[in-house]
Amino acid sequence: MTADTASTLLQTPLHALHQEVGARMVPFAGYLMPLQYPLGLLKEHLHTRKAAGLFDVSHMGQIAVRARSGDLADAARALETVLPIDVLGLKPGRQRYGFFTTQGGGILDDLMLANLSDHYLLVVNAANKAADLAHLLDAIGTACTVEPIDRALIALQGPGAEAALARHVPAVAEMRFMDARPITFAGEEGVAVRSGYTGEDGFEIALPAKAAVALARVLLADPEVKPIGLGARDSLRLEAGLCLHGSDIDPETSPVEAGLSWAIPKVRRRGGDRAGGFPGAERILAELADGPARLRVGLRPEGRTPVRAGAALYDSADATEPVGRVTSGGFGPSLDGPIAMGVLPSALAVPGTPVFAEVRGQRLPCAVVPLPFRPAGFKRS
Repeated sequence: MTADTASTLLQTPLHALHQEVGARMVPFAGYLMPLQYPLGLLKEHLHTRKAAGLFDVSHMGQIAVRARSGDLADAARALETVLPIDVLGLKPGRQRYGFFTTQGGGILDDLMLANLSDHYLLVVNAANKAADLAHLLDAIGTACTVEPIDRALIALQGPGAEAALARHVPAVAEMRFMDARPITFAGEEGVAVRSGYTGEDGFEIALPAKAAVALARVLLADPEVKPIGLGARDSLRLEAGLCLHGSDIDPETSPVEAGLSWAIPKVRRRGGDRAGGFPGAERILAELADGPARLRVGLRPEGRTPVRAGAALYDSADATEPVGRVTSGGFGPSLDGPIAMGVLPSALAVPGTPVFAEVRGQRLPCAVVPLPFRPAGFKRS
């Protein structure tokens, strides 16, 4: 990274703290972000699975959507024109996973949507936040106000997250998976959501910059909490079988192909009270009814060689034409071996099916396996 490149990158409110604790910073989605800390990627990953890891995710976009009429149901109905999920049925204080879809039925971006009683809060991917904001303004700007929120966002993930955070914000101990609540820290108001993208129990906390830095500092003073960078965040995400936009999902990949049908409820499917009405509904509803031509799968390569994104997949060691490709891959520290996700024809997307990934001219045997690679640790009740 050159000095010129660094000068064009944005910094999150936690930038100085990252430098203090020895982060190795890299460009990511237009920001200078921590890739790893002195503990190292492998130990950061395992520490999060064992105790609690603190992540800076302030680069992600936060968007508030309010009905111009003042009736939140009007905002829900407007959002359902761009999201194939049940927004009207999302109760106050709850969050739901969703995705914007293209007219062709692909995934424009994936996101989290929370009902905060008087408005909806959307958290979107960093690389897409400007486009998502423009998309929302164009699609629902007549019915709703759509405003970006300038606020830091940190995530605390792992089995020790509740105890560590509750020492400073006691109310979070009462929250269930996907609960969303207003909180106050250091005199500043924010929002805590019991979710994350590691497969572990944990929280995402949105606060004004100064309060977020103060909370990060008190959390890092806890010996159970370590700072975690993008490297471990990606291996944690991969072990959890969670999609990365731009790799596992993109504008060409439908939610059904991506194995995300669970996020589209009956009420939005054929025969439902609010079926369709979102971009790409014709393709998506047809795939829900009849099945897609291809599917996202989990892959366990034999041996110790990681299989990376982009590797071609073959149905035999000597096949001449690939049948699919790897979309995410690497080493799973908790599983002590390589893991990957990819897309295959539906007929081959069956656990136990042998396939071969081409890595540096060699065909490495892999098995199709169920996702996730390890059970989630969410607090369901």
